Amino acid sequence: MGMTQILVVGPHPDDQELGMGGTIGKLVSQGHDVLLLDMTSGEPTPHGSPEIRAKESAAAAEILGTKRTSVNLPNRYVEHSIPARHAVAAVIREHQAEIVFTPYFEDAHPDHIATTKIVEDARFDAKLTKIDLAGEPIYPKWLFYYYCTHLRIVPSPSFLVDTTGFAKQKRDAIVAYESQFVVPEKNRPIVDWIEAQDKYFGGRLRTETAEPFFTREPLGLTNLEGLA
Repeated sequence: MGMTQILVVGPHPDDQELGMGGTIGKLVSQGHDVLLLDMTSGEPTPHGSPEIRAKESAAAAEILGTKRTSVNLPNRYVEHSIPARHAVAAVIREHQAEIVFTPYFEDAHPDHIATTKIVEDARFDAKLTKIDLAGEPIYPKWLFYYYCTHLRIVPSPSFLVDTTGFAKQKRDAIVAYESQFVVPEKNRPIVDWIEAQDKYFGGRLRTETAEPFFTREPLGLTNLEGLA
């Protein structure tokens, strides 16, 4: 498989790293062009600021070897709207994304729910020819959901990605957000239980670690080489 254009959308900086940091690191190592799209700055938070979060998110992207951009919607006020859809569709076109990742659609955080609905519709908008959007029309072939849910649900994924060898890179990318996972003591255990989850899912594959994903559309296999 050659280089693939991949877009990973997060409601806030750190959602992508928490949900699929190991997969991002693996995809980059395989030569794919991965772009992280933040819907908001993530602020306000108790220990952060726009400047701090921008520095942290840039550091996390550097650790994962990716580029990062934002559509700068207001944190905690993300709404499914035509302008929001078109903003994301423009990024899909600019990156010519063939695969898009977005948060799982069941969540307690309104920003997460709105983001996923926006991305689902932006995937459709990006292919339209008679629309006032820059870039060449494209319809991403795949839309996958990663888990960064605020609900206490147990993921029931469609597939797992073996992330063996990328656990430290994922952890480093997460703790790059010092204002979120280092300074506030109550949030420090999040990093540990994310690692525990990845080890559990790795156990389902008999690998060291793995990350869960969901798809509404069936995956097609042309051979068995990709099966873990």
